[in-house]
Amino acid sequence: MDILTLFPFIILIGAMFLMTRSAKKKQQQAADMRNQMQPGTGVRTIGGMYATVKEVSDETVLLDAGPGVELLFAKNSIGAVLTDEEYNRIVHGIEAELKDDVVPDDASSLTDEDADADTRAVADDQVVDLGKKAEDEPKKTDGESDAK
Repeated sequence: MDILTLFPFIILIGAMFLMTRSAKKKQQQAADMRNQMQPGTGVRTIGGMYATVKEVSDETVLLDAGPGVELLFAKNSIGAVLTDEEYNRIVHGIEAELKDDVVPDDASSLTDEDADADTRAVADDQVVDLGKKAEDEPKKTDGESDAK
């Protein structure tokens, strides 16, 4: 056989190898993440439930979903192990400490007074009428009437 006839098959086999390799890497990373779970860690399940890890065994995880609510899940059902800051932000609504350079709620403090006075003076001089004037109305032609 000629090498040119085998070339598409070689490319296809190489692409399949690269795709399976990246999938295996992702599976290994997910397994490592699940093995790093410890009691007290915040997690999100693949169903979207946020909870705190209470106990970890070989194949299962006991989650504390609220006061008096304990749920037993398979380790494979844990979608993400969250950092403490991320878990508190999502579940409890607690934001991390804000920095000093925070933008204020109203933008009036961001403008200086001179620029504000100039815009008021310009606004007083120019009056803009956005209403429709009578001369802008289309003229009626023969056959049109005012009846509706």
